[in-house]
This record gives sequence, structure tokens and C-alpha cells, in this order.
Amino acid sequence: MTVAIIVIAAIVVIAVAWITVSNGIVRASNKCDNAWQTIEAQLQRRHDLIPNLVETVKGYAAHESKTLQAVTDARAAEEKAATPEDKMQAAARLTGAVNSLLAVAENYPDLKASANFQQLQSELADTENRLSYARMSYNDCVMMYNNAIQTFPGNLVAGGRQPRQGFSAGADAADNPKVSF
Repeated sequence: MTVAIIVIAAIVVIAVAWITVSNGIVRASNKCDNAWQTIEAQLQRRHDLIPNLVETVKGYAAHESKTLQAVTDARAAEEKAATPEDKMQAAARLTGAVNSLLAVAENYPDLKASANFQQLQSELADTENRLSYARMSYNDCVMMYNNAIQTFPGNLVAGGRQPRQGFSAGADAADNPKVSF
């Protein structure tokens, strides 16, 4: 009788541990999904600001068509990106294009003095700050999720779940925007 109680108790402890670890992995995965949705909201906010910024710059710097086209193309690529990895790459390209656009704007004193441009630039800077924070939060969630599925006992419970990829600086992240006339 005592052996049966010990065996049942061991099975119950193992089952509770299994369920606890499994639920922890699910919570970590859901937290990553939530953090990704925050990034997507900030990407959408930036996506919505950019056409106004481009139109404002067009009015002052019509001959900067190459820079304006690069921003428009990068924005379109971000819109078409389907997977988180594709969105990460497209967002990095768009960040570079917007930085180039803002660098071009520095050469136009009338544009820099425009209240509309200043407001859009401020909103974009605020959005970029929010996006940066959201990316850091997402990377933290990804690290916790990956740790949960790759360490013992989570690796036994993970059931083939794949590690997630976090945001990283792109290959051209250290490059400064190049402005030439």
C-alpha cells in the first residue's frame, strides 16, 4: 500500500511539474506575441506619419526625388512583409531611409522652420523612441521564451517548439545617411 501511495504521489508531482513548465512556456510565447503586437502598432504609427513627412519635404525639396522614392519604396516593403523576420528587415530599411530623409531636410532652412515639419519630425522621433523600447521589450520576451524551451526541464516539455528570432541591428546600422548634392 505504501509503495502505491509513493508511486501515485510521484506521478502527481511529475504531472504538476509538467503542467507548470508547459504553462510557463505558453505564457512566455503569449508574452512574445503581445510584445510583437506592440511593435506592429508602433510600425503602423510610423507608417502613417511617413506620407505626411514625405509630402512636406516634397514641397520644399522637390529635387530630392531619389531620397523620397527610397522612403516610399521602404515603406511599401514594410507593408508587404508577412513574417516577423521580414518585417524586422523592412523596418530596418525604412529606418535608414527616414534617417536619410531627415538628413536631407537639414539642408533646407525653410523646411526646418516649418511648424508642420517640426511637428511631424517630433512625432516621428517619439515613434522611433517607442519603437526602440518595444523592440527591447520584444527581445527580452524572446530571450525568456528561448530560455524556457531550451533549458531543462522546459526542453523536455517544449514539444518541438522552435526558438524565436529577436531584433538585431542590421548590417548597415552603423552607416550614417549620405547626403550629396
